[in-house]
Amino acid sequence: MRKPEIEKRIVEFLQKEYKKAFNYKQIAFAIGATNPANRLDVINILDTLAEADEILEVALGKYKAKANRGTENVGYFVRRSNGRNAVIIDDENILVAERNSMHALNGDKVRVVVSASRRGQDPEARVVEILERKDQVFIGTIKMDRNVSLLVPDSKFLAADILIPRSKLKGGKDGDKAIARIVAWRDDEMTPRGEIVDVLGRKGDNTAEMHAILAEFGLPYRYPANVEKAAARIDAGITPREIAKREDFRNILTFTIDPRDAKDFDDALSIRQLANGNTEVGVHIADVTHYVHPNTLIDREAQQRATSVYLVDRTIPMLPEHLSNGICSLRPNEEKLTFSAIFELDAKANVVNHRIGRTVIRSDRRFTYEEAQKIIETGEGEYAAELHTLNELAKTLRRRRYDDGALEFDRAEVRFEIDDKGHPISVYFKESKDANKLIEEFMLLANKYVAMAVGKVPEGKKAKTFVYRVHANPDPEKISNFSRIAQRFGFKVQTDGRAKDVNKSLNRMLRNVKGRGEENMLSILAIRSMAKAEYTTDNIGHYGLAFDYYTHFTSPIRRYPDMMVHRLLAKYMEGGRSVDKRKTEDLCEHSSEMEVLATNAERASIRYKQIEFMKDRLGEIYEGVISGVTEWGFYVELDENMCEGLVPVRDLADDYYDFDDKNYCLIGRKHHNKYTLGDRVKVQVARADMDKKMLDFALISDSGNPNKPLPAVPSKKKGKKRKNSRR
Repeated sequence: MRKPEIEKRIVEFLQKEYKKAFNYKQIAFAIGATNPANRLDVINILDTLAEADEILEVALGKYKAKANRGTENVGYFVRRSNGRNAVIIDDENILVAERNSMHALNGDKVRVVVSASRRGQDPEARVVEILERKDQVFIGTIKMDRNVSLLVPDSKFLAADILIPRSKLKGGKDGDKAIARIVAWRDDEMTPRGEIVDVLGRKGDNTAEMHAILAEFGLPYRYPANVEKAAARIDAGITPREIAKREDFRNILTFTIDPRDAKDFDDALSIRQLANGNTEVGVHIADVTHYVHPNTLIDREAQQRATSVYLVDRTIPMLPEHLSNGICSLRPNEEKLTFSAIFELDAKANVVNHRIGRTVIRSDRRFTYEEAQKIIETGEGEYAAELHTLNELAKTLRRRRYDDGALEFDRAEVRFEIDDKGHPISVYFKESKDANKLIEEFMLLANKYVAMAVGKVPEGKKAKTFVYRVHANPDPEKISNFSRIAQRFGFKVQTDGRAKDVNKSLNRMLRNVKGRGEENMLSILAIRSMAKAEYTTDNIGHYGLAFDYYTHFTSPIRRYPDMMVHRLLAKYMEGGRSVDKRKTEDLCEHSSEMEVLATNAERASIRYKQIEFMKDRLGEIYEGVISGVTEWGFYVELDENMCEGLVPVRDLADDYYDFDDKNYCLIGRKHHNKYTLGDRVKVQVARADMDKKMLDFALISDSGNPNKPLPAVPSKKKGKKRKNSRR
């Protein structure tokens, strides 16, 4: 094929499949360009078409057709407080001027007309109909004077203040943090009208700000009184009749190991030596579903929440505290009902036998991770021999997992010491040590065998509907991108071949980077190159753990999928028929979505406390590493406390800088200085804005890694628009 024919076929193919993106190999195959010369032509033509703005390069090496121009399209509106509104049509962002927005709100489904773009200008869209309003609220601060009341929103999705009639303030006062809903926004008005939904407290008050973070993500911050009352009526009910139905572990050594501030102990380990020399380890999990029955008030509330939420200074439990911290919590010296996976292990940690069933236990001891770790390290203390045995078995299980290709992510987590008013006074790092890994390994073992109990069936038989925790294989392009970044620091990461070999090379890099300045950044980027784990009824295995079968069974106090697993397991053990797959999948999807929201809220609370912590340190100088690069500047993570802030590109006054998104760097046009991912820099704390949740640094020097002059940048063609230019 000649080049004009190849170009014609490429355009026709992408327009026909306009909703999808493809790499050059897929496109070449689809248009019949199979010989090496034609495949090279495809690569060059795709680059030319993308450079000419005829098609879109939506990700590195992936291309798709642009949205139809001059015709009606349906998309989702994106409102920004900086006025850069847009509509998303098939993954493409098209600008929408405010005058053409019909005051659509962020997330609204809209019908638009897209105008043909003029030379050197981006296309624009005009909203002609709002098809579906997204139910949403806005968090902000009430501002009052004699004539008017407003909510000044924190949201980056709304530029305007919300006008609140005095009768709709719900008791809110000037300076209160509150939640508002927009009730009207006429076309001829610049300001929407609204009403206060709830008053959270005084702006800056710790509880008010934490509740604001939860509300921002649509998460509950109070427990309904009727649910609390329903929980209070539940009795532990550990009667001789109930005990007789269960395997009795009350006289077998059992203990819990948890964080020092934990109150909801949902797992415990028992251990005893068997006559044949093997070790029996019981993984005992709170039998929550014995108390919480399907379709009850408590169950519906737990199902909606789907997970407990862990902010910097508090836990918002999935279940009422009477259950989560009381009846179900495996507290020491109390009889508790449990659902257990019992393993007989030989000296090499091979599972010789196992069984799963309902049990009753009495925990002999509650260890904190720190207490258990000290006993493991010194060999002295209560149950030292048993902890040593469990630790050695766990180490063997862990080594075997890594040999099988499991990923070895082991990143320190930021934690804050907080005073009685919620103000952060110091930062420390939570590291996973042997005591943590001991518990983790036996929880993984239980989750794996529970999933196998239902999912692994004889050949020719169909597995019953079940809840799996799955982790898909990573996108090859993301792994390739990460490999290129790692290579800059002298690390080689394999990008193709068997998953086991790829993961072993990743683990080798993660071990070798330990203690180096770029350790945290490369660990984060490695995690981001992976797919996200989720809940589903379709078992595809767990890539990161190198398990063919995996579920979540071990935390029913704080995760609804674990409650689902307990119920399904009990039903199938009694010979019950398979449940409805579609309904179960819907619950899996909801749980995955709520998990993401809870994680985002946790990160937002950490971010808020980081900024609050650094606000007391304005003007101080720190060393750090560039952890992210964007067109508006680069982010620096400080070595001392892992707080991250932005060095805005507007403050780099020595040159005009362009953003090179393929190489993760900013490049000066005149002097060709470069700031790239992983560079070491020295910065000063310049601004800490609690309202906008922004932390800005000023660059002091990068003497630890001097700017590297680059070859002269080739001049652009005359008239060609320069993309992503910022000073």
